[in-house]
Order: sequence, then C-alpha cells, then structure tokens
Amino acid sequence: KSGLDPGGAWHAWGMACLKAGNLSSAREKFNRCLKPPMDLNQLNHGSRLVQDVIQYLESTVKPIVIADDDYFATLRELEATLRTRSLSLEMMCEGKIQHNSYYQECLFYLHSYGTNLAIISFYMRHDCMREALLHLLNKESPSEVFIEGIFIPSYESGKLHMLENLLETIDPGLESWGVYLIAACKYLQRKNYYHILYELQQFMKDHVRAAMTCIRFFTHGAKSYTELGGKQTWLLKIKDHLKVYLQEVSRSSGRKKMASSFRKKMSATDVSRHINTVDLQMEVTKFLHRCESSGTSQMTGSSLPTLFGNNNMKMDVACKVMLEGKNIEEGFGIAFRVLQDFQLEATEVYSKVAKQLVKQQKYSEIRQLLKCVNESGVAAKNDGDNIILNCLNEFKNIPPEDLDNLIQDMDSDENKVQAYVMCNKLRSAYLVSVRQEKTRAVQLVQHVRQLAENSGDDVVKAICAQWL
Repeated sequence: KSGLDPGGAWHAWGMACLKAGNLSSAREKFNRCLKPPMDLNQLNHGSRLVQDVIQYLESTVKPIVIADDDYFATLRELEATLRTRSLSLEMMCEGKIQHNSYYQECLFYLHSYGTNLAIISFYMRHDCMREALLHLLNKESPSEVFIEGIFIPSYESGKLHMLENLLETIDPGLESWGVYLIAACKYLQRKNYYHILYELQQFMKDHVRAAMTCIRFFTHGAKSYTELGGKQTWLLKIKDHLKVYLQEVSRSSGRKKMASSFRKKMSATDVSRHINTVDLQMEVTKFLHRCESSGTSQMTGSSLPTLFGNNNMKMDVACKVMLEGKNIEEGFGIAFRVLQDFQLEATEVYSKVAKQLVKQQKYSEIRQLLKCVNESGVAAKNDGDNIILNCLNEFKNIPPEDLDNLIQDMDSDENKVQAYVMCNKLRSAYLVSVRQEKTRAVQLVQHVRQLAENSGDDVVKAICAQWL
C-alpha cells in the first residue's frame, strides 16, 4: 500500500526461515529479492544480501555428527573424527561439501546469485583448491579472478607448491593455464616479489624469463664488484637456464613444433650470444673483484656498470676494466673483447680512458694505451691521434714536458699542428708546418700567422711573415 520496496522484507523473512532451519522455504523467499550479477567475472563477491546469506550458513555449519550422538564422546571417537577431517584434499572437499546440507545450500546461492570470484573464494576457504581451479577453467574466467581468488590466497598461506601440483595434475603441459601463469608473473613483478617469481618461472619451465630474473638477482643493489664477486652463483644459474632452453629447442625441432604459447621464445643464436655475455661478465667480475681486493681500484661511480645494461653501460665496463688494473695493459685484453663482442665505439671508449688518465696524472699510461690500441690490429690510421686530440682539452693541467711527449707521439703532422694550435704553442705549430709539402705549408703557416695576430704574439707573427 505504501509503495515501499518489498526486497528488504523478503530478505528478512528468508533469513528468519534459514535460522529456523527451513531451507526450502528460505530459497523461495530469497528468490523474490536476490538477483544474479550482471557480470559474473566482476572482481567482488556479489551483493551484500548474498554475502549475508553465505556468512550465516557458513557460521552455522554443524560439525561432523558422531554416530551415537552422545555428548560425552570418547577420546577414541574424537580422534577418529579429527582424522577424517584431515584426510586428503579431495576427501575433505567431498566430505565437507557433498554431504553437508548447509554447504550444499551455500553452493546453491553462490551458483544462483554469486560471482565467479565468490564461488572460487568459497572453495578456497574450505580447502577445495581443485574445485576452484576447475570452476575457473570451465567458466573461462579472466586472469584477475585467478590472481585474486586463487593465486594470492595460495602463496599467502604457503600453499604455492600445492597449487603448482594441482595445475600440473589437471593439465601436465600447463597450456590451459598459460594466460593465468603469465598474469601471476606480471603481478609478482609489480609487487617486487622476485623470489616467488623465480620459483614460479622454474615451475613453468620458462627458462628464458627465469634467466632474466637471475640477472636481476645478480645486479640488483650491488654497490661494488666485491659484492658482485659474492653473487657469481647467479651467473652460473643464468647459463644453466639458457643451456636447458637450447637443449629443449633442439629436441623439439626434430619433432612436430609444439605451440607453447606462454613460454618466452628466443632464437638459438641469441641464446648463444647471451651465454657469451655471461662468460664475459664472469671474467670481468673476477678481474674487478681482484682489483678491488688488492686496492688498485680507483674509480668510484654512482651506479655499478655490468654487461647486462645498454651500450653506454657496456662502454663504462670497458673503461672500468682498463682503468682499475695495475696498469692499462693488464685489463686491455678483457676490455678489447667487450668492445669487439658488442661492436662498441672503440675510439670513444679509449678517449674516455685517456681523459680519466689525464685527471689521474698518469701520462705514461696514456702512451701505453696508444701502444695497446696500435697493437690490437683493428685500429684505424688516425685512432691514436684522435685519442690524444680528445684529451688535449685538459692541456692546462698537463705539464709541458708530458704534453710535448704526447704530441710527439702523434703520427700525422697535420694532427700535430692542430694539437699545438689547441695548446696555444704557435711556435711549435709553425716549426711543424714548414716541414710540409710547399702548397700545404703555405696554407698552414698563413693559418698560424692569423692566430698569432689574433692573440697578439708578435714574435711568431713576424717569423711566419718572413717565411711566407
């Protein structure tokens, strides 16, 4: 009469029937006020009214009834009861859910009015993980339902191994779980739970991604190569994963191609290249670890470069190896292999090293660097000269004698002139210029005279004018 919504009344009436133990009557009343959700895959447990019903039913579940109904059950019977309750997973589920009218009632309401997440969470609460997984598969629920309803509760309660065993029992190839497992990996990565992630990747036999996780374990948080020296087992694990992957690829190439959708793929040449990188990183780690331990280490950078970074980081590794040995020659071999293997810009790296040596006032080491570069067999004609030209920006800090020695070491007279001009040694620039072939000499001397005029060096200006 008053036009109020009767839903609340039907719900209260249904709850009263439940409490009175009249289950069929309660169903009828609830049928008038409960509605199934619009989207069964929404990430909640359905309407508040349904949740109230389930909560009440779960709270009033009678314990397993003892046969002779005696209040003072003997100890032996109590032990037997406890034993039947802790039987294997399937027994638990069948025992509790199939033979208990209150649990059956819960399932009726969940299937009629609940979301998939509510049904799965109910199974998980009552140790029926297998049923939860089968429901997920049958309904083709999205991966968020798997994460929320099954995966998080499993690892939080220490049942990750149980979950893995069941996934494998239901589908030994794990293909039907692929999309769920990848989603679980992404979730763990977002949360920075790398140890659980690594455990899961090994279970998935996803060797390439497991190797990538090992790289993170090796590099993350290390402040020195002494620390990295203690983490070399991760490098061995990376190699193991990549080798197993190569074996599996070569085994499956003979047979029909298996369409494994979710494991990361990589070409055999790429895998071999990564294995070489790991080998080289091991050499670098041992070498720099030894340098740090013996105290020859000079450089202290904010971030620690490894060969697993981008090309700039790899160049930093090559520089570090050359600069941290007892002398340039000691680390040059490893650095040269880094430059060759990754096809890095060698002259840029050598110039960086030379500038660093100027800062450290190790001028004889620069000459040793040039010797190593020339003997490497792959240096271009002007590489040595360019290295010297690049570090002459710091000429004000280089003692005159060392500066002269460096410029004298240059191959090309043209470059020597350029170097002397850079260092404002116009008289020396003039002396080299006049030794050139006549027409070129004229051009160079005119250039030196012009510079002398600009800088007010009357003596050199007069010499140049007289020669011209």
